[in-house]
Amino acid sequence: MDNKLIVSYAPHIRGKENVSLIMRDVLIALIPALLGAIYFFGIRAIIVTLTSAAFCVLFEYAWNKFTKKKNSTGDLSAIVTGVLLAFTLPPSIPVYMVIIGDAFAIIIVKCFYGGLGGNFVNPALAARAFLMACWPVAMTSYPMPFDKFGLFGGADAVTSATPLACVKGVEASVIPSISNLFFGYVGGCIGEVSAFLLIIGAIYLLIKRIINPIIPVTYLAAVGIFGAVFSDFGFLFHIFSGGVILAAFFMATDYATSPVSHLGQFIYALGAGLITGVIRIYGGYPEGVTYAILIMNIITPLLDKYIKPKKFGKAVKTNE
Repeated sequence: MDNKLIVSYAPHIRGKENVSLIMRDVLIALIPALLGAIYFFGIRAIIVTLTSAAFCVLFEYAWNKFTKKKNSTGDLSAIVTGVLLAFTLPPSIPVYMVIIGDAFAIIIVKCFYGGLGGNFVNPALAARAFLMACWPVAMTSYPMPFDKFGLFGGADAVTSATPLACVKGVEASVIPSISNLFFGYVGGCIGEVSAFLLIIGAIYLLIKRIINPIIPVTYLAAVGIFGAVFSDFGFLFHIFSGGVILAAFFMATDYATSPVSHLGQFIYALGAGLITGVIRIYGGYPEGVTYAILIMNIITPLLDKYIKPKKFGKAVKTNE
């Protein structure tokens, strides 16, 4: 009996979606932000992004060969991890650091725990936290975006503080306007500076029903309201600055590391938003997105254990 049948409980629902199609849609949704990154930061943005995506695929392929497992690179998940990691990095980061981050994300965080769906934290964010611990200076050196058409009054790329670093007093600089934050003319990481372009991709994911709005809406509301109440800056400033939009729609919604039930998703997103706000306003580090989501990733199994989805049907006692 080498060939075993796997039986699951009814109802059996089949859909057209599979992993590769979902990952393809995520990559499509990231295209506007990638094009914006190329516009804002030039050739470095595409070099870092392509390098990260390519080496994530390479490391996953090499791991599968080493462990004699079926090649899983065709599901496109490694490419998504590589692009998302690149989006959380400054464009000036040395390429060798990107490659080390890719290895950590794919081998340590993903493959060591069984591959796609087995990881208990988001690989891209875990790799970013690892790189931040190893090379904090390189990870916090942000060039100012080019303004090729003079839309925002700038011209050349220079090293710049992020909006959150300015707020925390880490760097002395002019606080950017909401419009600059929204469109992307601020210092920051490759894929997180333009809220406008990220929202375009998010709308695509919502229309395709790749993600549901519970996690992003709750997370954005928590970050914005907490920031507006406990700081001198308003709701829009807090949700448009840093990596909040990228995290809300592309990181926190990761299937493998977010809760299954709607109530669990609400608690997960609310917790991540509050932790983000606490770190931003009261912590020693200007941005709290990475650590907030990683903490809630770890709590996700507990939420799934005690908050279970509604069952279809129920057992009924009979007199027979």
